[in-house]
Amino acid sequence: MQFRQKALSKLQSPEELDLPVRFARPQGRLVLAVTVIVMAAATFWACTGSVSSKLSARGILTHADGSYRLQSPFAGQVTAVLAEEGRPLPPGAPLLQVSTDQGARTVRVVAGGRVTTLVAKIGSVLTTGADVATVERVKGTDDPLVAMLYLPGGSGAAIPVGAAVDLSVQTVPRQQFGVLRGRVKAVGRAPQSRAQLDGFLGDDRLAAQFAREGDPVAVLVQLERSAATRSGYRWSSADGPPYPLDSTTPVTAAVHLAAQRPLDWLLP
Repeated sequence: MQFRQKALSKLQSPEELDLPVRFARPQGRLVLAVTVIVMAAATFWACTGSVSSKLSARGILTHADGSYRLQSPFAGQVTAVLAEEGRPLPPGAPLLQVSTDQGARTVRVVAGGRVTTLVAKIGSVLTTGADVATVERVKGTDDPLVAMLYLPGGSGAAIPVGAAVDLSVQTVPRQQFGVLRGRVKAVGRAPQSRAQLDGFLGDDRLAAQFAREGDPVAVLVQLERSAATRSGYRWSSADGPPYPLDSTTPVTAAVHLAAQRPLDWLLP
């Protein structure tokens, strides 16, 4: 009954139109102003700003034409080694002397280059097709090095030709000498099989390592040259390491992708 009387009295009372309207407190207006400013700044940045990203990849220092595994065309015992590791050889140069049932035979390099690994030793018994050496295809000692990177098949499309690349070289302390500079020269159009990797690297172990997560796409990185460093290449530090770089050295690369506007991420 008490509630009913209060309801009736409320209906009979005037609408109280003469009472002042209470606006937001000063603290509330400050919060609203800050929110509007932040949203305006975020919208401006999304339309005019840019965000860069990097793509990490593993690779190796090598020469542009790669390496190949030399196999013996003869079965027999090695009686003489006619070349040394690290020595450049012209096409057709003798490498091994092998004693066979038909007499002494000579194993020769197919393409000219530098012997990086000599598997056969004096006294080794060879079968036909056995690996005897790895030869790197180079024309001279001054042939420049390149970095060959291997990425999962779906990552290659995101890399533009000319993109800057920072290379951490396994044999060079990064804290002391920084990173090696380079730029993307070419991106493979299709993933490479393990056999294709082996054919270029001349090393089945490396081929298996780079193909561990599936057939990768090859990315060729041209190293930036510098006459001011001992290695002959440009580094993030002033001088770089005080020694030359060797091919077949593993590297870890950070590829700088093209900058994008944040607004592009929201657009279809």
